[in-house]
Amino acid sequence: MSYNYKKSYKPHNGYTPICKIGECSLKDLEFGIIELTPNQKLEYYTENKETAFVILWGTVNFYANGADYGKLGVRATVFASPKAECFYAGRNTKLEIISVHNCKIAVCATPIDVDTEPQAISQADVRVMRLGVKPWERDTSFIVDGTTNAKKLTIGEAYCCPGNWAGFPPHKHDVDDMPRECVAEEIYYFLFDPEQGFGIQCLYTGDGKIDEAYRVKSNDLVEFPYGYHTTVGAPGYNTYFLWLMAGEHQGFCRVNDPDHAWVAAVENLIKKQ
Repeated sequence: MSYNYKKSYKPHNGYTPICKIGECSLKDLEFGIIELTPNQKLEYYTENKETAFVILWGTVNFYANGADYGKLGVRATVFASPKAECFYAGRNTKLEIISVHNCKIAVCATPIDVDTEPQAISQADVRVMRLGVKPWERDTSFIVDGTTNAKKLTIGEAYCCPGNWAGFPPHKHDVDDMPRECVAEEIYYFLFDPEQGFGIQCLYTGDGKIDEAYRVKSNDLVEFPYGYHTTVGAPGYNTYFLWLMAGEHQGFCRVNDPDHAWVAAVENLIKKQ
């Protein structure tokens, strides 16, 4: 029986851990969701992990080790803007998170062995790029990367039009062969508009040990400990996924499946026209 790399989140008030090191396929990356009602307070301790709190929607106040970092979060839904706001906290940080409105926050964490400073990341700090060409085009944001205080996390959001692929050609980042390829675990967390939409998430290895295609719906996520991965959304539905990576090298150091690498060459030709 093969391992199920897909997990589902059931909306719940407070903090819900979903992927925990030692309890999932990942060894260096954790993920959870916080949901709060107006004026609700939640205390959180980062332990030995740098942690990014990506505000999917709503507005919240962040206090780190007693210091007030102000309000963050301006979106009503993830589809309202491709630029999320975020709070980054280093290891051994005590946080108070106080909601202003109903809010939903993605919690992304990885162990580190150095101290870093907290950071409020606003929309002005977030870059958005259009990657690929139709029908494998997407808008991708970069929220946490080497330009922030984070040392191992790389986090962003991807938006795909109905019927479009994302991350094509299928790609992987599981071999230490810098600068060509780095080792980085990854998670995708999905939402769809309209909400009943779905997509297909593929995950496979060249030797066939992993060969999975999951139907993913809103609040589903897929872990990528290693292997090639690519995504496609169903016609009629906008696809969103939060992507988070953890590794010693931040950024997109990845290689394409050689069987499909020619598609990237075609993409370059189309862009030159």
